[in-house]
Amino acid sequence: MSDQTLNKKRIAFLATDGFEQVELTKPWDAIKSAGAEVVLVSPKDGKIQGMNHDEKADQFTVDQNVSNVSAEDFDGLVLPGGVANPDTLRTCETSVSFIRDFFKQHKPVAAICHGPWTLIEADVVRGRRVTSWPSLKTDLKNAGAEWVDEECVCDEGLVTSRNPDDLPAFCDKAIEEFAEGKHAAQTV
Repeated sequence: MSDQTLNKKRIAFLATDGFEQVELTKPWDAIKSAGAEVVLVSPKDGKIQGMNHDEKADQFTVDQNVSNVSAEDFDGLVLPGGVANPDTLRTCETSVSFIRDFFKQHKPVAAICHGPWTLIEADVVRGRRVTSWPSLKTDLKNAGAEWVDEECVCDEGLVTSRNPDDLPAFCDKAIEEFAEGKHAAQTV
């Protein structure tokens, strides 16, 4: 998409070391091309390390520390995967609260691959239809979600996908949900 459907929207990308690089860069580029301001938020200052599967990739400069921002500052949230990234984020209460606040404010959230691990910690998947990397299936079901093996799932403003192969559908649906704005059923 290269239109301006997200003009004047501000979208946070929450990540830390160990994120799957393409799961940040592809949505970042698509959402930015759709007219949004994109902001890299992290519990870590400076640079964070991207990964191409299990190999180090590029480092990215953090725009804002998660302790200095609020969900109120943004119109939506993207949660890239990678194994280490969401595993670290879910142990950071400030990051978990930041995620939970998007749901409290009914704002769209897009999580791919291992990204939904943080949604479990934020206790926002109960009764929701989601997908993820297959190894998260049991964790998501135990947290009360209905897990399905589909390319892209959207449940009232919550967009989830399984892996990098699903990025085209994930990006398109995330842009659509961010453009629609708040969803009354997107809540804790």
